[in-house]
This record gives sequence, C-alpha cells and structure tokens, in this order.
Amino acid sequence: MGNAIEAEGLTRRFGRKLAVSGLSFRVPHGSLFALLGPNGAGKTTAIKLLMNLLEPTRGNVRVLGTDSTRLGPSELAQIGYVSENQRLPGWMTVAELLAYLRPLYPSWNEAFCRNLLGGFSLPLNEKIKNLSRGMKVKAALLSSLAYRPRLLVLDEPFSGLDPLVREELIRGVLEWAGEESWTVLISSQDVDEIERLADWVAFLDAGNLVLDEAPLPAALPAAWLQAAKAGRTVRFVDSRYSPASGEAIAAVFPNCAVTLFPMSLREVFLTLARNRRSTSPSLEV
Repeated sequence: MGNAIEAEGLTRRFGRKLAVSGLSFRVPHGSLFALLGPNGAGKTTAIKLLMNLLEPTRGNVRVLGTDSTRLGPSELAQIGYVSENQRLPGWMTVAELLAYLRPLYPSWNEAFCRNLLGGFSLPLNEKIKNLSRGMKVKAALLSSLAYRPRLLVLDEPFSGLDPLVREELIRGVLEWAGEESWTVLISSQDVDEIERLADWVAFLDAGNLVLDEAPLPAALPAAWLQAAKAGRTVRFVDSRYSPASGEAIAAVFPNCAVTLFPMSLREVFLTLARNRRSTSPSLEV
C-alpha cells in the first residue's frame, strides 16, 4: 500500500516552548488518519509542519514521497488543505473564487465541482464575506476538493459549527474520499465525531505522541472489515454476521465481551467503498 505521509522525529520549538516533540508516524495511502488531542496538544503545529507552513527544528516528514520542506506547486496541487481559521478573499463571490482557482490546478474537474456545488447548496453570486460560518467552510472545502487531491488535510475545519451541519460535512467528505480513494488526515479534539470512521488513530498530548495504533494481526476472518484497535477494544464490521459469529470472535479474542452496534446506510456504503479500494491483504489501524 505504501504511505502518503512519513514523519520521523518531528520536533518544533518556539523559543523555549516545545510545541511538538519527536513525532514519528505513518499515514498509509488510501486511509483515514485521525490526529486527536485536546486544545494546545500540538495538532495544528504538526499539520503546519506537514504542509511546509513551518520548518521543523529537528526531524523530517515526507508527504507523497517528497520532503515537506521541498513541496512545490506540482506537489501542492495534489494536496487539499482546509483549516479552522482559513481565510478566503471576502471581496470575491463564490463564482469568482472558483474562476480564480480553476486555472491553478491541472487536475481541476469541472463536473465534480458542479456536483459539489449542488451538494453544498452554495450561492454562486454571494460575496464570501457575507456567507455564514458553515457556508464559508463549504466554500473552503469546495476549493480544496474540486481538483480531486490525492491527500486531503483537515485541521479542525468543522469546529464551532452546528452539530447537524458538522455531521453532514464530515460524512459527506468521507463518502467522497471513499469513492475517490483519497488519503485523509483529519485533526480533532472530538473523539466521538470520527472514532467509528478512522482507519488509524494517533493521540497527541502536550506535543507528544501518546498513542499510535499498531496493526492488528493479519490472521483475521475475511468477513471482518475495517478492523481497528484502540487500547483493549477492537472494532470491526462483520459482513457476514450471524449468531454463530461469536465462535469466530472467541477464537481470535478469547474471554472477550462483545457489543453490537447497528450501522447507518451511509456507514455501510463507506465501509464497502474502502474495502473495494484496499490492495493490502492485511488489515491495519
């Protein structure tokens, strides 16, 4: 499968303050990687290092095979980036913003852009400064998705949104990611909003990586999809569930307790889409 992001000993100081310390992690191609932690944990600093918006004090990170400090126009044209405090030109209308961006990206897909416009219900002739917070986030997402990036980086862009709007946007982005085989790195302090959707999870605290989940054993039943481990808990989708499935679970995890969770239709679709695009014979978290 390979990795979209490879960080080794990534460290950044601001004077005497150590913002991130010795971060080492991998983001596999085609995965949804969640970078979790409280405010001030170092998530935004780590992402800025990935995007070459900051230079590391020590360590290095490769993004799509290129050292982050050498990311140029051709590499950045394959990366979509949306942050919590992203600024868009307020004096432009949505249509003017799209017209400005369109020639900058060789892979811009006009049909996909129109599809996103319809899904987001964005008013083309409205100035961006007059849009609501939710609509501004949609405009930022549209401008980062229309060229179909290989890697999508989301630095808490949904923070502060109405819960219904936030859920709509998160699930919409993840559904598109599943269809397009994108790699998604999303940072959040809200574990509940993405815990059931992430393939890999890393937790930051005070600039330190306190958990980066290791792969599960490869010898899992073929019907178990999207298997993921968090501490002493393992989550997976059993595509052939029956009352007899308990025996298979007990064979892999003796003396375990089993809890069943129903899935929405969208979650089923996303799971199947990810499983179809997987080229690795092993299940990873």
